[in-house]
Amino acid sequence: MRRGGVIAYPTEAVWGVGCDPFNEDALERLLHLKSRPRHKGVILAAASIAQVEPLLAGLSDEQRNRVTSTWPGPVTWLLPDPHHLVPEWVKGKHNSVAVRVSNHPVVQALCNEFGGPIVSTSANPAGAEPARNMLRVQLYFANRVDAIMPGALGDLDQPTQIRDLLTESVIRN
Repeated sequence: MRRGGVIAYPTEAVWGVGCDPFNEDALERLLHLKSRPRHKGVILAAASIAQVEPLLAGLSDEQRNRVTSTWPGPVTWLLPDPHHLVPEWVKGKHNSVAVRVSNHPVVQALCNEFGGPIVSTSANPAGAEPARNMLRVQLYFANRVDAIMPGALGDLDQPTQIRDLLTESVIRN
């Protein structure tokens, strides 16, 4: 990932694909693999709250507690990014950034080895069912990803919940 690679890896419910969120070329390659429009944005997955601390710095104590009480865990939060800490190619057309501190051991290991959050989006072409096993990842992407990390999915039946911090609405349940 440090050299612009795109990888596939197991997450809490489905296989994901990811890359360095600060490498625009890598993200463009990932979006091309998925046929995903750039304006939709992608999720950042982290191993710890410390890895996303700058995004929490401007939150009220109550907002911070609401978010951190669910982490590490299967909740993705849409967080404001008023200081533009995250590149627009990650956020798409949105002012907020989608962030999850994962409790999945492979995601945590990847983020820790990488040294920060990574892009995390489902491993499937747009409109197709998300991959739930390594064979499906290989069928979808063949040799077009740079690595497939071994491991098992977590125990969720559905992708992680997405909540908007500012509106307090559930975007995906």
